[in-house]
Amino acid sequence: MNENRDSSQQRMKYLQLVNHILQLIEADELQLNDRLPSLKQFEQQFGMSKETVLKGLNFLLEKGIIESVYRKGYYVRKKSIDHSFRIFLLLDKMNIMRDKFYHTLFDSLKDSADIDVYFHHHNFKVFEKLILENLHSYTHFIVAPYLKEDVSEVLDQIPANKRIIIDFDQPHLSGTYSSIYQDFKSDIYDALSHVAVRLKKYKQLILIVPNEAFHANLVIEGFLQFCQKHHYNYIIQHEILATGFKKGNVYITFSRYDTDDVALIKLARKKKLRLGEDIGLISYNDTDVKEILEGGITVISSDFEAMAETVVDVIQDKQTIRKRNPTKVILRHSL
Repeated sequence: MNENRDSSQQRMKYLQLVNHILQLIEADELQLNDRLPSLKQFEQQFGMSKETVLKGLNFLLEKGIIESVYRKGYYVRKKSIDHSFRIFLLLDKMNIMRDKFYHTLFDSLKDSADIDVYFHHHNFKVFEKLILENLHSYTHFIVAPYLKEDVSEVLDQIPANKRIIIDFDQPHLSGTYSSIYQDFKSDIYDALSHVAVRLKKYKQLILIVPNEAFHANLVIEGFLQFCQKHHYNYIIQHEILATGFKKGNVYITFSRYDTDDVALIKLARKKKLRLGEDIGLISYNDTDVKEILEGGITVISSDFEAMAETVVDVIQDKQTIRKRNPTKVILRHSL
């Protein structure tokens, strides 16, 4: 009982500081870009510990009201708290899938959250710098950690209750945090099992693995598991090759820009092989183009809108969720 009362009193103290600063800003006694009093001044004025003062300042940092400038202090950056949440969204890059995720997230939270989007482009130094420089500025951190390096130490700098990992289930993280991820090994195994009847008319499965694909090993493991269990001949290549391109091949591609799909279609036309009859194609991630190209391309596609909706539940309902994101197979003419 005493511990709960002490905790409640401490919370009331730091909110007292928060309200005091907001009142100063509202009354124009603190203007935009003005420097706040020092930690010691706040401690003496309110009779608070340094820890309690920092809690109050961190609350305002998360809301974007103030900004911390290294070795200089805290400065006013915004006049009022417009939204309940301030979200740091760190993606590897922008593509159609990421765009679906972002717009679903934005549409669901536009009335309650500010969302700042950053990109690391698979560069560890950029990834680390963006996170460490913003640790005290957001209520939630949504991160897609697609890097060759182990980034667990950097991610562990984010408080677990603010940390939401998406798309790739980064191992070895501490604390109780949320993760909504693709299970690349199981996804390809389940997808190929789903279309096993259609695969029977083909003689050989060929997985096209781009050199730069960061999750390639997981996809390869699931692919090999399926081929070995069902006794399929298989090949793993880095690109579509004219050598060995023949009737009875079925290709699985996950090129970033669908260049392998285009190369395969061109080769099939050149050799007068019919897509979906003589040659099979399964492509990763659905797009509007794949729906109509060559009568329709069969796809393995994770539901990025569902991923965003789960993230919204985590934020709005203050939940902690660890969940494999749903992946589906959409059967079309190419298989």
